[in-house]
Amino acid sequence: MADFVGAVDQGTTSSRFMIFDHDGNEVAKHQLEHDQILPRPGWVEHDPVEIWERTNVAIQNAVRSAGISASDLAAIGITNQRETTVVWDPRTGQPYHNAIVWQDTRTDRIVSALERAGHGDLIRRRAGLPPATYFSGGKLQWMLENVDGLRKAAEDGNALFGTTDSWVLWNLTGGPNGGIHATDVTNASRTMLMDLETLDWDDELLGLFGIPRAMLPKINSSSHPDAFGTSRTSRPLNTPVPITGVLGDQQAATVGQVCFARGQAKNTYGTGNFLLLNTATEPVRSEQGLITTVCYRFGDEPAVYALEGSIAVTGSAVQWLRDQMRTIRDAAESETLARTVDDSGGIYFVPAFSGLFAPYWRSDARGAIVGLARYHTNGHLARATLESICYQTRDVVEAMAQDSGVHLDVLRVDGGVTANDLCMQTQADILGVPVSRPVVAETTALGAAYAAGLAVGFWRTKEELAEHWHESRRWEPQWTEEQREEGYAGWKKAVQRTLDWVDVS
Repeated sequence: MADFVGAVDQGTTSSRFMIFDHDGNEVAKHQLEHDQILPRPGWVEHDPVEIWERTNVAIQNAVRSAGISASDLAAIGITNQRETTVVWDPRTGQPYHNAIVWQDTRTDRIVSALERAGHGDLIRRRAGLPPATYFSGGKLQWMLENVDGLRKAAEDGNALFGTTDSWVLWNLTGGPNGGIHATDVTNASRTMLMDLETLDWDDELLGLFGIPRAMLPKINSSSHPDAFGTSRTSRPLNTPVPITGVLGDQQAATVGQVCFARGQAKNTYGTGNFLLLNTATEPVRSEQGLITTVCYRFGDEPAVYALEGSIAVTGSAVQWLRDQMRTIRDAAESETLARTVDDSGGIYFVPAFSGLFAPYWRSDARGAIVGLARYHTNGHLARATLESICYQTRDVVEAMAQDSGVHLDVLRVDGGVTANDLCMQTQADILGVPVSRPVVAETTALGAAYAAGLAVGFWRTKEELAEHWHESRRWEPQWTEEQREEGYAGWKKAVQRTLDWVDVS
């Protein structure tokens, strides 16, 4: 039997390929960034061809650096930035438009019109999601209405839609020469187009957005030995490898954190923050602005659901300091700069660049820095940026406790920002509970590998996977309760200052 499992991790800012052994240890990886295309305020796009090319190179280089061949891989899993919308011509493999990224807000009038027309409750009930710019349905509608010739192409069967998992899968399995057009239940649950209970595309929802059913991918389980085909492209893998797992990135991280029991939760710190709470096989409808989503489905077992709090801008706020403000040269320097001051000096940074996601769901919000005095420095801004990550997480934790009755004893964390010790200490301080990071902090790719490996028997059970989880670092709260509540009260005031900035009527 092959000794390794591979995982494509197609993220918002980069694509990588990681290789894991039977103990869940990282053997090799290669990662390449892709361009962030910002044609207008609030618009965020990616070049799908660039994403596929970078993914290709990442796979090649990771396999080469591991010193193995494709035949040493038992299976490949795919995980991806969710909601980001790609439409392409199956005859040529060429996209009709740049991918519209999950952060993009150009569909604010589309989703506002759905609410005004009284369709919001149907979408919430059927799809588990609020009408929001975040999700794929509105992005696809925008493309059909604004890209010349696309609607006719879609009606004629010459346009395929997918999130980036489907795009990578289709190319990896042959592209125009028989590529598999499929997705999994977790990604499909992020479109506003899938019925949470039937796990199929819903004709009434498709009608609201004017989307031809023929352009949609087949919805499969997240882990299955036969659902996603095998790699067929000569590049990057010269030997066919079964592709047996697909999961949206946050669901993959939940699997990577082995949160398989009801009430277990994880928080991933990446471009945005995403906290998922396992609610077992029954979808829990949120009353507090959270999302009801599919957590995973393995084989023919019943789907497992989750409550999710999705935050649009956390790690990307640090990127904003680096790329737009040029106050730091790399992400790690945010911690160094923030440590030049003892606290944020009373300023708050609410990075509502794409509106506010959970629990507010306000597309009219925009970013604000409040409480500024001449006294403040770049160090205070850096510290306020890290605090904004942690305060937004507290917003979600508070909402989740009200919806589920679960009060966290510890927050299990993963993702790139967890390398920032000051940010994680601040998170423990603001929440008032310990924060725990596993040995493998990049659990998104690991979760995709687990899903793929389970499907082919590389790992036998979920219990076997749980044995691989080990804590690397724990941060205990140091603030007093008075500090915690005073800081959070200021945050809530700052959030109010960001609202009603953009007219979306």
